[in-house]
Amino acid sequence: MDALKSIGSGDLTTRAGASSRAQITGLSETKGATEAGDTSFLDAMGGALENVNRLQGNATKLSREFQMESADVGIEETMIAMQKASLGFQAVVQVRNKVVQAYNDIMNMNV
Repeated sequence: MDALKSIGSGDLTTRAGASSRAQITGLSETKGATEAGDTSFLDAMGGALENVNRLQGNATKLSREFQMESADVGIEETMIAMQKASLGFQAVVQVRNKVVQAYNDIMNMNV
């Protein structure tokens, strides 16, 4: 759960690195293996984090190249990459918020 909470607390490019992936992998190993062919929530979330991290890296690279006035990079391509990264990050944050909300709802249930 700490790996999911850390998404909204800082820069995703540093949070989605090796340490967060190791935490996610470590959590899935302690919960047990799923059946062959099934994708666990942690695997799906880890894949989404890696994808958003890749999108943010690509947007940063294009932005840097555009600022250096590279002839290969246009403003349109740069802005589209930045919007893709922004939308991906917002989607991951919304999923994290829903997971935290569901966790809190379960913890507040009377037994």
